[in-house]
Amino acid sequence: MVPFNPLDWFRSRGPQARCRNALSSKTSLEEAAREVTSVLGPAEADLALVFVSSHFASDLTRLLPLLQKRLSARHWLGCLGGGVVGTTSSGEAHEVERSAALSVCLLNLPGAEISSFKLDSTQLPDLDGAALNWQEWVGVNPAHCRSMLLLLDPSCNAINDLVSGLDYAYPGIAKVGGIAVPHNADHGSLLQGDQVVGGAVGVSIGGSWSLDPVVAQGCRPIGPVFAIEQAQRNVLLELSDGDRKASPVACLQRVLADLSAEDRELVQHSLFLGVEREELIADAVLAGLNQGSAIADRPERAFLVRNLIGVDPRNGAVAVADRVRAGQNVQFQLREAQASRMEARQLLQHKRDQGGDATPLMGLLFACLGRGNGLFGSPDGDVSIARDVFPQLPVAGSFCNGEIGPLGGATHLHGYTACWGLLRCDAASGANQS
Repeated sequence: MVPFNPLDWFRSRGPQARCRNALSSKTSLEEAAREVTSVLGPAEADLALVFVSSHFASDLTRLLPLLQKRLSARHWLGCLGGGVVGTTSSGEAHEVERSAALSVCLLNLPGAEISSFKLDSTQLPDLDGAALNWQEWVGVNPAHCRSMLLLLDPSCNAINDLVSGLDYAYPGIAKVGGIAVPHNADHGSLLQGDQVVGGAVGVSIGGSWSLDPVVAQGCRPIGPVFAIEQAQRNVLLELSDGDRKASPVACLQRVLADLSAEDRELVQHSLFLGVEREELIADAVLAGLNQGSAIADRPERAFLVRNLIGVDPRNGAVAVADRVRAGQNVQFQLREAQASRMEARQLLQHKRDQGGDATPLMGLLFACLGRGNGLFGSPDGDVSIARDVFPQLPVAGSFCNGEIGPLGGATHLHGYTACWGLLRCDAASGANQS
C-alpha cells in the first residue's frame, strides 16, 4: 500500500487546466444554445470561444444573451463562419459545413494572462510612428503577451495594414485567426464581451500559455521557377526562364502544355502563384517540407502561396493578391487534396515532436471555405489529420473568408489554407516572461 500523505491531497486541489466543448446542429438558435449550455455546465471559465454558422446570421444579436444566461466566463470571443468546427460532449471532433451549427469552447487556464480587445479599423495608428502608439491603441502590454487570437469582420478596413501594424507592435508574437463571413443583416459578424461588433477583435494570451501556430498552404508546384522581369504593384507584366522572356499568360500556357489531363482539370479552379520568400526556407527545413528541388532533403526554395485575381488578355499580364517586384521568383501552384493532407500532417507532426510531452490542451482551426469536403472529398478532412497526429485533441474553430497566420516570421492573410493554433502550457516560459 502507498503511504498516505495528506499534503498530496491538498496539492491536487489546486486549479487545473480544463477545456469544455459542446457542438450543436439544431436548426433553432434557442435549441442550439440550450443544448450547448446544458452540456457545458455553469462552472466559470477564463475564456469562452463561440463559433456560429451563417445560418444564424440574422439572429446573431440574440446568441450571447442566450449563452450568458447559463454560462460564465471572464472573456468572450467568437465569429460567424461559413461552417464551424467543434467537439461534442463525447469527444468527437467535426467540421460542420452547409448546415446550422454552434460550437462553444470554455477554457480554464491557470497561470494565463488574458486580455481581450476591440479595434476600430477605420482609425489605424501610423505605420511610420512609434510601436508604442500601436500598443496603446490595442491596449495590450507586449510584456504580457505570447500570442494573439485575431478575428476580423469582412467589412474591416485596411486589413493588410492592420496585420502589419500588429506585427510591428508585437514582433515575434504568433497571431492566428481569420475573417468572418459576410451577411445581409445590419450588424457585424464578430462576438466580443456581450456585444456583436464589426472591425477587429481578439484576445492576448500570455503567462504560462500560448498558441503554437501551424499554417498549411496545401499546394504543390507545377512548371519551372520564373523570375519577375517587370511588375507594377501586384501585376506581373513579364517573366523569364533562363534566356526566355514572355508574358505571364504565355509562361502559364507553356506550363499547361506539360500537365496531365487530371492536372489541367484542377487548373480551372485550383491554380495559384507562389512568391519565393527566403525567410520561409527555415520553416520548411524544420518541418521536413520540400517545395522544390533539394539536396539532402534540404529545400532550396520556399513559396508564399497567393491567389491569382485577374488576367489582362491585351498584354498577357496577371494580377496576384500580393505586391511583387522585379527580381523576385515565382512558380505556379496547384491546390489538391493529397498535397494538402501531406503538408498538414508533416507540419502537425513537427509540432508534436517539437513539443515533447507538452500535449496541446486544444486546437483552434481556421480553415478556408474552399477546404473541407470540397477539397478532401469527405467530411472532417483537416480535423481527421489533426486527430491522427494528436489523438483525442479537442478542436474548435470556423470556416473563414480568409485566414491569418505566421510564415517566415511575419503574419500573413491567406486564402485556401488551414491555420491552426495549438494551445499549450509552458510554465517555465511563463515564469521567465513574468
